[in-house]
Amino acid sequence: MISLSNVSQLELNTYLKPGDSIILGQACGEPTTLVQALIEQGSNIGDLKAFIATSFSGLFQPHSADSFRLSSMGAIGALRSMTKANLMDVIPIHVSQVAPAIQNNLLPCDVAFVQVSRPNADGQFSCGLISDYVKAAVKKARVVIAEINHNVPFTVGETLTADDIDIGVETDQMPVTVAAAKITELDQAIAKHCAAYIIDGCVIQTGVGAVPDAILRLLGDRKDLGVHSGMLGDGLVELIEQGVITNARKKIDPGVTINGALIGSQKLYDFANENKSVKMCATDYTHNAAVLDQLDQLVTLNSALEVDLTGQVNAEQSGSAYLGGTGGQVDFVRAGARSRGGCSIIALPSTAKRGELSRICLALSGPVTSARTEVDVIVTEYGAAELKGQSLAERAKRLVTIAHPDFQEQLSKEAHAIAKRGF
Repeated sequence: MISLSNVSQLELNTYLKPGDSIILGQACGEPTTLVQALIEQGSNIGDLKAFIATSFSGLFQPHSADSFRLSSMGAIGALRSMTKANLMDVIPIHVSQVAPAIQNNLLPCDVAFVQVSRPNADGQFSCGLISDYVKAAVKKARVVIAEINHNVPFTVGETLTADDIDIGVETDQMPVTVAAAKITELDQAIAKHCAAYIIDGCVIQTGVGAVPDAILRLLGDRKDLGVHSGMLGDGLVELIEQGVITNARKKIDPGVTINGALIGSQKLYDFANENKSVKMCATDYTHNAAVLDQLDQLVTLNSALEVDLTGQVNAEQSGSAYLGGTGGQVDFVRAGARSRGGCSIIALPSTAKRGELSRICLALSGPVTSARTEVDVIVTEYGAAELKGQSLAERAKRLVTIAHPDFQEQLSKEAHAIAKRGF
């Protein structure tokens, strides 16, 4: 049964033991009041470990390592400062694998820190802005501490009851928001090629950022688009209000946008509050292969750091710098490529380091996030290379055409060598 506490009176050493592992709600569902308390009090408890999939709060800085050891599935959002300082352990794991890993003790969960809304008339607390692995952590934890945030919307979908929560800390602190990225001409050029694959009736999965936002802005003339995604930003609201996103043609969940995380502004959060047309679901639904296989015309949109001439995708690491993460890319790359009438798109600029480095390359400088056997369409500002079903020689040829012109001559020589070998 829930016990209410004031954050100023919250003494974590009452509930946490030395050596405990803590699972934190992520993204804009990060319980920042509890995280701040953990940073302030963790060193007095000792040997604490915490896992968070992504963070946009900026609270995790090198000094927080004095209080606990942080781990994550990547340097997504504001976590790059931690990998840069070598103060965060990166676990190669898809976001869809986090909940099962918690359930199977691969990700230990002694304590769960979560953020929820105020209860409704039935005493239910909405998981609010994030639904992915929250309930898995709550079910596994010895102690559940919930930040009951009066400014978190009551979203339709995943809920908790008072029996699920041991300690509730009430707050009216504003939840984390993520400002819209500035869209450049380069982003618009990439988006134009991506948008060509999205026709009337398509179901889209996308992330947040400049390119996804630019793509959504180009869809105003489409009809009856649907959404089944792991995360959504503000671009969703405008398309729903315009009548572009109706979800009317989806074989499953007709009329409902399926989502796992809301990442954006207060406008997005207000829109989702008690909105039955937006349903927040755990990853065992948003990323489930059996569910995704029921979606025709599914177009999935993901990003990368680089792609080699055979189609291997690196979305994580560039040399010694860890810059991204696994996220849900592989689940949706597979789903889009399998979908009847759909496709999977990996979008990226053709160059990095102000044009000094080609992102279409002979060999990756980091790990393979999505295997070439899974990859479908690669898009840069110079066009789209459709790779599915193509030989290695043909893939290399097509990828050269979407590389920056400054690098095409050298890449063509390398593509010729692949064609001569046949692999």
